Amino acid sequence: MIAEAASEQAVTDLTVGGMTCAACVKRVEKKLGRLDGVTATVNLTTGRARVSHPQQVGPEQLIAAVEQAGYTAALPEPPRARREDRSEDEPAELRQERDRLIVTALLAVPVLVLSMAPGLQFRNWQWLCFVLSAPVAVWGARPFHLRAVRGLRHAAATMDTLVSLGVAASFSWSAYALFLGGAGAPGMRMPFSLVPSASHGVAHLYLEAAVGVPLFVLAGRFLEARARRGTGAALRSLARIAAKEVSVRDGEVERRVPIDELRVGQVFVVRPGERVATDGAVVEGSSAVDLALVTGESEPVEAGPGDTVVGGAVNAGGLLLVRATAVGSDTQLARITRLVTEAQAGKARAQRLADTVAGVFVPVVLALAATTLGFWLGAGVEPQTAITACVAVLVVACPCALGLATPTALMAATGRGAELGVLVKGAEALEGLQHIDAVVLDKTGTLTSGHMSVAKVTAVADGLGTEAVLRLAGAVEQGSEHPLGRAVTAYAGRILSEQRLPGVRDFAAVPGRGVRGRVEEHQVEVLVPGNELPPLLADALSAAEAAAHTAVMVRVDGRAEALIEIGDVLRPGSYRAVDRLRRLGVRPVLATGDRDVSARTVAADLDIDDVHARCKPEDKATLVRELQAQGHRVAVVGDGVNDAAALAGADLGIAMGSGTDVAIGAADVRLVRGDIEALADAVRLARTTLGTIRTNLAWAFGYNVVTVPLAMVGLLNPMLAAAAMSVSSLLVVGNSLRLRAWQPSPAPGRKRRPAPRRTP
Repeated sequence: MIAEAASEQAVTDLTVGGMTCAACVKRVEKKLGRLDGVTATVNLTTGRARVSHPQQVGPEQLIAAVEQAGYTAALPEPPRARREDRSEDEPAELRQERDRLIVTALLAVPVLVLSMAPGLQFRNWQWLCFVLSAPVAVWGARPFHLRAVRGLRHAAATMDTLVSLGVAASFSWSAYALFLGGAGAPGMRMPFSLVPSASHGVAHLYLEAAVGVPLFVLAGRFLEARARRGTGAALRSLARIAAKEVSVRDGEVERRVPIDELRVGQVFVVRPGERVATDGAVVEGSSAVDLALVTGESEPVEAGPGDTVVGGAVNAGGLLLVRATAVGSDTQLARITRLVTEAQAGKARAQRLADTVAGVFVPVVLALAATTLGFWLGAGVEPQTAITACVAVLVVACPCALGLATPTALMAATGRGAELGVLVKGAEALEGLQHIDAVVLDKTGTLTSGHMSVAKVTAVADGLGTEAVLRLAGAVEQGSEHPLGRAVTAYAGRILSEQRLPGVRDFAAVPGRGVRGRVEEHQVEVLVPGNELPPLLADALSAAEAAAHTAVMVRVDGRAEALIEIGDVLRPGSYRAVDRLRRLGVRPVLATGDRDVSARTVAADLDIDDVHARCKPEDKATLVRELQAQGHRVAVVGDGVNDAAALAGADLGIAMGSGTDVAIGAADVRLVRGDIEALADAVRLARTTLGTIRTNLAWAFGYNVVTVPLAMVGLLNPMLAAAAMSVSSLLVVGNSLRLRAWQPSPAPGRKRRPAPRRTP
C-alpha cells in the first residue's frame, strides 16, 4: 500500500484480480467512484488500482467496493513478504493458464481437423467430436463461465460474458443437432465453410466453434499475458537490482545482516563485483562503479573517499567502505521504482475515451446479438443460420484491444525510458513531452557541470610542456583545500591517469595569491597571475576573462610555464542536446541567475539566442508565464531550489537527476543520469509512444467497426470470429512491445568545431 497525506486525501494501491477487458476496468473505476470523495485509476495490464480517497475511507471499504463489483482485491504484498523464486520465470496463475491451454488444445485439435476436413470424417465421427468437445466447453471454458456468472450476479456484462454465451450457444445447438436434428446419423458428413451455408435438411454442427472459441481466446490471452509481462520487465529488473544482504563493518568486526536491518550512518563493505547495498558516501577505498542498471550511464564512474554512490550500482574495481546515507524507501533506487510504478498507473486522454466506450460496449454487443437473432428468425431463415450469426457477433466483439491499447504502450515506454535514465510521472507527463515547443534551461548544474573544473591549459612554447606542468601543479595543490586547487589536482589526476602525483615539501599558502611548495627538485608556485606574463599567457588570460573563467599561473623555478583556466564548464552533451531539441522544433531559452558575461558565453557556445541573466526565482516563473502567454507549451529544466517555482508553473517540469529534492519533487520528468542530452531522447520517446497509442486505438476501434457488421450479416463463421478477436489483442500488444527495443538515435547534426575556450 502507498498512502500519502495530502490535504486530508490519501492514495492507496490495490491489486485487483479477475479483470479481463476494458469493460472490467470501467466497472471497477465506477464502483470505487461511487464512494464519497473517492477517485480511482485502474490499469488492466498491471492489475493495479490507484485510489485517491478521504482519510476516513479505509482500505477495507475500498476492497469491499471492488468485491461488490464482482472482482477480487487486496493490498499489495510488502516487499519483505514477497516470495523470491528465481528458478520460476512464470507466476503460478500463468502456469495454470498454460496447462489449461495445453489440455484444451489436445482435445480441440482433433475436433477442428475432423470438422474442417470432410475427407477425414469416418463413421460416427461426430459422436467422437462431441465427446472431445464436452470437456472443452465445460472445463476449458470454465474461467469464462465463472466470470460471466459472477458478472451476472452483479448485473455486469464483460468480455467473458460474450465468450461464455458464444461457447454455450454453439455447444447447445450442436447437442440439439446430434440428438434431435438428424446430425447423429452414422453416415453423416458435414462440409466446412468459413461462412454459414445451407443445411439441406440436416441441422449443422458447430462443435468446431464450441472448441475453437475457448482455444483461440485462451491462446490469445496466454500470449497476451506473456507479452504484458514483457512490458513490466523494467520493474522486475529494478526489483532484482536491490541487495538482499549487506556486510556491515563495526570497528574491525564485520557481520552479514539482512538489508532491512541496515541503518543510516552505518558503514558497510562493498567488494569487487558486488552491488552497493544502499545510497551512501565512500569513506575508504577507491574503485570504478558501474551505474548502467541504475541510471543508464554507459561508462563506469570513479568513486573515492567523499564521493557518493547509488544503491544497486556494481563495484567494478577495488574494495570500498561506504557510510549509508539513505535506506529503504528513501534510496534513489526506491524512488526510481516508485516513479516507474506511478507512471504505469496513468492514462492518456485517448485511453479515457476508450474506457468510456468500453463501459457501454458489451451491453451494446449483447443487444446487437439479440437483434441479429431476431432479425434472421423474422426473415424466415433456418434457426441455425440465425444462431450462427448471433454467436459470431458475440464472439467477434473485442473490447480487450481497447483496454490494452494504452497500458501496454505506456508500460513498455516508461520501462524503456527508465533503462535510458528518463523517468516520467505518468501518461500526462508523456503527453506533455510530446507537445512542448519551448524549453527554459538553467545554466549551472544543467548545461554546465555545476562545479569548478579545468577548462583549458595554455603552456609556453619553449617550456616544460603541458603534462609536466600539470604534474607539478597538481602535486603542489594536493595540500590546498581551496576549490580551485582541488579542481587542478583532480584534472591532473585524470590527465595523468597512469602516473602518480609526486609528494610536496615545504608547502605554504600565499594569502590572496595561491600556494607554493617544493616538488622533487623544483620550486613550484600556483598563483593569481600578475603583470609579468609572457605574451602567449597574457592573451590566454584575456580570453579567460572574456569567458568568465578564473585563471591561475603556474611558475616553476621562478619562470612562468602555463596558465590554467578554471570555471564551471559545459557538460559534454549540452551542445548536442540543444541542437537536437532545436531540430525537434523546440525553442531553447537560457535563464540563469549568473552574471551576464557568463550567461552570454554559454549561450554563444550553444547557439542560444534567447538569454536571460541574473534571474531570480520569481523572474524565471514570470518568464515561463510570458512564454505561455505567447502560445508556447513550455518545459523548464533545472536542478536547484531556485528552479522549483518555474518547474511547478511550467506545462512540464524536468529535473536533473543530480538536483535537489525540491526540484525533483516539483518536476514531471527526471533525467536520472544528469545528462541533458537525455531530454531530446525523452521528447522523441514520448512522440513515438503517443503515436503507438494512437495506432493501437485506431486498430481497436476499426477492428470492431468492420467485423461486427460482417458477423451480423452472416459473413463470419464463429470459429473464424474467435481467431480474429484473439489476433486483434495480440496485434495491439505486439505493437506496444516494439517500444522496448526503441533506440535513442540522435538526429544528424552539422559539423561544428568546438570553441577553444570550452575544450580542455
